[in-house]
Amino acid sequence: MAKLDGKRLLACCANGAGSSLMMENAIKKVLKKYNIKPSELRHCAVSEGKSAARNYDLVFCARTFVKNFEGVGANTIVIPLKNVMSDKEIEAALKEADLLD
Repeated sequence: MAKLDGKRLLACCANGAGSSLMMENAIKKVLKKYNIKPSELRHCAVSEGKSAARNYDLVFCARTFVKNFEGVGANTIVIPLKNVMSDKEIEAALKEADLLD
């Protein structure tokens, strides 16, 4: 079973509309490649994500927003990205975090 199966994933951007939706689509591409089925994958604005993050296993955001998620809790992994629309960067970040089999 994949390490991310059944996990809750959140993609955050400044306003929660454009780039977080594209980030979500890039995440979906990686999940499909590895046949991973999370229990939830959604996108939102960083302002909402700051309070919601502790309810998720993984939070993806641009590197510029990573400080917003300091102290979210030991059970939440924050994945900072340079290019939030790059499925290759998302895949590499998940491998680096030892989250892909």
